[in-house]
Amino acid sequence: MFHAAPTAGQRRWTIRVPASSANIGPGFDVLGLALSRHLTLRVSLSPCPESDSKVTLSYHGEGATDAPTDPYKNLITRVALYVLLSHRLTFPAAHVTVEIDNQVPFGRGMGSSAAAVVAGVLLGDALGDLNLSQERVKDYALMVERHPDNITAALCGGFTGSFLRMLEPSELSPAAIPLAEVLPAYPANAGPPQPGDELPPQPPRNVGRHVRYGFSKDIGVVVAVPKFEVETAKARGALPDSYPRQDVVFNLQRLAVLTASLGASPLDPNVIWEAMRDKVHQPQREGLIPGLSKIVNTMTPSTHPGLLGICLSGAGPTILALVSNEGAGKVAPGQATPQMEAVGEAIKELWKQEGIEVEWLALEVDDKGATLEEHK
Repeated sequence: MFHAAPTAGQRRWTIRVPASSANIGPGFDVLGLALSRHLTLRVSLSPCPESDSKVTLSYHGEGATDAPTDPYKNLITRVALYVLLSHRLTFPAAHVTVEIDNQVPFGRGMGSSAAAVVAGVLLGDALGDLNLSQERVKDYALMVERHPDNITAALCGGFTGSFLRMLEPSELSPAAIPLAEVLPAYPANAGPPQPGDELPPQPPRNVGRHVRYGFSKDIGVVVAVPKFEVETAKARGALPDSYPRQDVVFNLQRLAVLTASLGASPLDPNVIWEAMRDKVHQPQREGLIPGLSKIVNTMTPSTHPGLLGICLSGAGPTILALVSNEGAGKVAPGQATPQMEAVGEAIKELWKQEGIEVEWLALEVDDKGATLEEHK
């Protein structure tokens, strides 16, 4: 049997999840970096008779005109419902309001879907009073977003490396479960689903493993966000089924060096720039992103002092540049040092030559990761 999630008077929570960049340089499907743009949920719950219960969404910021506000269509609340149903619960007998404030652009390679999925798991955790561990939150998130690089960075914060462990034959692989079984599509105006006796597919435990690497406080992050999207399916479709051995070795060598060099002091721009080069996904996606090859191959530490390395963010089209702020004065959060401004403007100018409008942002690494706070 399934029951409404328990209620214990009026409650309020704030859920905050950072943006993330994945595939850093040679770290395709491995490296992730949490960034100081956030998806924030302000949630309130007021108990009421079960017949009057409802979930109301409001949406502000990036994607506000595109994101559905039907709780049975919105990704965040659908993920929350999956977590609840996995514990034989449904939405509580309450009026639940979820105010969504989003700073993470859709379809730009900044982890918007990972942020939504992690926020959804934490919302389900809060509404169900489940007290999930961080590892279990990750398990549920990976049932929906099946690449651990963005999920791990968004959830845990910092600069991370991750993988999915090899499962035992008795364990259910997330990749073997159709997403439609995890997040079923509800017809328009369907109202609350009527679950049967079967639980939805349950995630294996500790399916995603990760480490956090050192990341120098002297590194500033510039992201250049063009005014067009690249569909993840198209970006994935541009990749081959196999690679020459020399290309795989090229990336492995640089991956080993990059993860150590970004935490070193002093920073070595010549090592980092070369270590952030890639042969596994960026060259294959150049046809989807005009100007990509020119930007990542011609902007170097010698042509742009302070530049450490430059690469595609996720599947693109956003470009991520790491900049050395060694010796630079302190600036307020969200403000650029002169080195960061010079790099951001240079990327903007190169894309302008391709007829592409760009906004660049001066960001920091988010070390906290996702947070769930209840307000007493």
